[in-house]
Amino acid sequence: MPSSPKFFHARQPPSPRKFTVFILLCLVFGLSGFVFGIVAILRPPSGYSCGGGGGEVRSVSVVWDKSGGGGGGVGSSDGGGGGNGEGKRYKVMGFVGIQTGFGSVGRRRSLRKSWLPADRQGLQRLEEATGLAFRFIIGRTNDKSKMEELRKEVTRYDDFMLLDIEEEYSKLPYKTLAFFKAAYALYDADFYVKADDDVYLRPDRLSLLLAKERSHSQTYLGCMKKGPVFTNPKLKWYEPMFYMLGNEYFLHAYGPIYALSADVVASLVALKNNSFRMFSNEDVTIGAWMLAMNVNHEDNRALCSPGCTPSSIAVWDIPECSGLCNPEKRLLELHQRESCSNTPTLVSDD
Repeated sequence: MPSSPKFFHARQPPSPRKFTVFILLCLVFGLSGFVFGIVAILRPPSGYSCGGGGGEVRSVSVVWDKSGGGGGGVGSSDGGGGGNGEGKRYKVMGFVGIQTGFGSVGRRRSLRKSWLPADRQGLQRLEEATGLAFRFIIGRTNDKSKMEELRKEVTRYDDFMLLDIEEEYSKLPYKTLAFFKAAYALYDADFYVKADDDVYLRPDRLSLLLAKERSHSQTYLGCMKKGPVFTNPKLKWYEPMFYMLGNEYFLHAYGPIYALSADVVASLVALKNNSFRMFSNEDVTIGAWMLAMNVNHEDNRALCSPGCTPSSIAVWDIPECSGLCNPEKRLLELHQRESCSNTPTLVSDD
């Protein structure tokens, strides 16, 4: 049997008013899709997040664990930037703590005019491009006027990590330990870098160095050295516990810049504060701790370059100074040189 006939009914043409509404809806949806696409393209890729975005305050105040327990207490008195009171750790490839003090206002000023951006947006762009987070690390003082000036600087630049430990040269080993514990609590990093505020740094090259594949998960990275133990109290690098060290220091990194991998810092965090032996010099103290751990001493001379080269990462006046001599002036001078600030990240094969 033939199938039943199909009936087609012609549609009435839509009214001009409905047609206009339909066109407007199409335009609205189309524009929304376009905006969504642009946002998706411009949004930074997932993975390393340097924190502090979205208008959050980046500076944090960290409380030193006076009980001697492991880990240390962490509190943020100034808002986000890593410690939010909920134990959240921002993922970065490396955290760079620039050690500074109350007498180093001029150095910080020069740094912000050279390789470290002074504005929040510029700093965030640098962090997103390198996968590194940068903060000035400073303790406290009983001088209320100095603390007030520091608060103003924190408010203006928002690039500090404040440690609740006395800022004093003789206590640098304690500050360094506090720094590593605080940085570990706030940031989930592959490496934690200690750098002084009198070093000219190429963050792009440091990023590549830290990203390098390594077979050893516990890495102590720096410009390694040995040298005589100073037993004369009149000398700057005098070590009161010289009798425990012999005539020559063991292999350890120069103090102006070095890095510890996450596994190494995790081991430091797990130990009680009062279980560490503190020598007079911070770099020797860290080196001594590394001897007690199964770490790989990775020597890289690009971290102690006396001048800017196609491969230099950290430039300072070795061996004349433990950093740049006259750093406020030298930082600006180096940054003006094409060989320091505008050379390619990688050495050319040509």
